[in-house]
Amino acid sequence: MIHEFLGIWNYWIVILLMMTGLFIIISRHNLIKKLVGLTIFQTSVFLFYISLGKIEGGTAPILYYSKNAVYSNPLPHVLILTAIVVGVATTALGLALVLRIKDAFGTIEED
Repeated sequence: MIHEFLGIWNYWIVILLMMTGLFIIISRHNLIKKLVGLTIFQTSVFLFYISLGKIEGGTAPILYYSKNAVYSNPLPHVLILTAIVVGVATTALGLALVLRIKDAFGTIEED
């Protein structure tokens, strides 16, 4: 029972990060803190997607022939690399919007 519980530790970390990010987004009124929560939530989704793409004992799909080889699919890793770039750009845009809100209203609180 304990071995099965600890065998999926990466999914427990994903759940912990996801709930932490969601809690920060919902409970805080500061826009910077909401962006931090959104980034934590986004990171948990990245970790989850990469965890699904890993195969136990799988190797990189290099061009050599072997009958017994088990290959990991590289597509999830490539998609997450693209998603990281989009996430950084989105976070930068969010920070720029927070600066504009600060200039216009004098505060970064949601109220």
